[in-house]
Amino acid sequence: MSLLVVGLSHRSAPVSVLERAALHADAQVKLVQDTVAAEPATEAAVLATCNRIELYADVDKFHAGVAELSTLLAQHSGVGLDELTPYLYVHYEDRAVHHLFSVACGLDSMVVGEGQILGQIKDSLARAQYLHTAGRLLNDLFQQALRVGKRAHSETGIDRAGQSLVTFGLQQLAAGGSVEDWARGKTAVVIGAGSMSSLAAATLARAGVGEVVVANRTAERAERLAEILNDAGDLDVVARAVPMDAVPGELTRADVVVSCTGATGLVLTAEAVGTAVSGRLVEGVPDVGAGRGWVAQPGADGVPPAPTRAAPGGTTARGLAEPEENCPLDLPSLSATAGFSVLGEAAVAGMGAAELEQHAAWVENAPRPQTSSPVTDDADAIAALAALASSGMRIPERRKPEAVVEASRPAPVLFLLDLAMPRDIDAAVHRQAGVRLVDIESLAEASADAPMAADVDQVRRIVADEVAAFGAALRAAHITPTVVALRTMAADVVAGEIARLEGRLPGLDDKHRAEITQTVKRVVDKLLHAPTVRVKQLAAEPGGAGYADALRTLFDLDQEAVAAVSRAERADDESENSKNRGPA
Repeated sequence: MSLLVVGLSHRSAPVSVLERAALHADAQVKLVQDTVAAEPATEAAVLATCNRIELYADVDKFHAGVAELSTLLAQHSGVGLDELTPYLYVHYEDRAVHHLFSVACGLDSMVVGEGQILGQIKDSLARAQYLHTAGRLLNDLFQQALRVGKRAHSETGIDRAGQSLVTFGLQQLAAGGSVEDWARGKTAVVIGAGSMSSLAAATLARAGVGEVVVANRTAERAERLAEILNDAGDLDVVARAVPMDAVPGELTRADVVVSCTGATGLVLTAEAVGTAVSGRLVEGVPDVGAGRGWVAQPGADGVPPAPTRAAPGGTTARGLAEPEENCPLDLPSLSATAGFSVLGEAAVAGMGAAELEQHAAWVENAPRPQTSSPVTDDADAIAALAALASSGMRIPERRKPEAVVEASRPAPVLFLLDLAMPRDIDAAVHRQAGVRLVDIESLAEASADAPMAADVDQVRRIVADEVAAFGAALRAAHITPTVVALRTMAADVVAGEIARLEGRLPGLDDKHRAEITQTVKRVVDKLLHAPTVRVKQLAAEPGGAGYADALRTLFDLDQEAVAAVSRAERADDESENSKNRGPA
């Protein structure tokens, strides 16, 4: 076995990198095709979800395989290899099997225990089969991963809560309250009609929304999803389909928007969202569940202007909005910041050595109010900071930051859930009043603090057992062609000896000839039975790969005969798998 996986996920990379590295459907196809065309790989499959991109391959060389797969990921994602490499992880042989089985069980998901990953693994295998890039190893691996995932869900309660990324996102939108109470009677717009969007539409309908509007680039798919929702007898919801160009108008009356498309650009801009909520804000009602990104700006939206700061010795510093006169670095924007003085070390944190030297010279000669502290103290301090910066060290910020003026945020009138990768909704929406946006990045932050399911340890034991069993089966299968070649050689020896006997005893009747032939075969079978059974058992143990070589050496087996058996088995596997795949 030479299974290798190279990838990145929400556990190894920030969402900003995942977003840039996301692969659309055509790119995934090209990636697996280029992988099997590369020298180290004979099989390949890509598993791409909203929070992971992983390339699986059967390789004949580890180091060459890692280099090639990493390079291919960088080329097809558009992220430079040097930038991508720090976020990549590599798993080989048993560790690669363990990783995929853990993924299939939901242990590596953003929402631990979610079952949607099983459908994504199934799609990944189907794609590789369709493209004829999945051979015996990846077919066996992915099919077993699906079985392990189903076993984990059936034998444990890891999915007892029935959570998916959709339900987790809706919980974040509900800000800790009941999703059913929050969703009841709302109008929802679902953008996209794929598996994730379909799950979102069904989840919203079950939660109690009054109307679901489905928008998709392909009108037929949107209409089909709306029809399914309307025909579901257990859902009390009205669903309808609209074209994508109708989305801006639908936003003006929507309460909830869930977007998950395969678009490479933004589907909803901050301007479009701002227009949709214009005139809908409820004054005087604060947003108790305001998300990240909302910072009250002094002097804006009713926030009082920032106070001026006392200079050393109790003298009030010049107005914060007024730039310092003749400063060679032109720092008016800094001097307009609350609690900031260009005469202190806070002003120079992050400056380069040359800039610091200029600033130190200006501080020493700058006009200032009379203070009890010598002017040279400030200049000397900044000059010392310049020396520190020139040595490559970070400028320390010793002054405790002053409190930011906070204002209550208006209650949201539009709730947005962005499950796409790359993002569908402009991240700038986080800062808009009257809107609550939950995206993959905020879900990742929330999931990091979520408690682990009580059944995780039990699922981990299942994974460990299944990895051991899968590894043993693969190692045993590795020696099977050698055993088959040995038995074939023995059968040829028996046939040759019977032919020689017939030449020496031409008068032998059919009854005696058949009895002699059967006797010789039984002797050979009994002699080979115990050694071949035992060698399969030994080969299945860790480190047992060498037994196949030993068997070939002991019986002087033709390597080409062994390879012919392997080719015949692969052809049988190919014939069986072609029943479930489309044309190449």
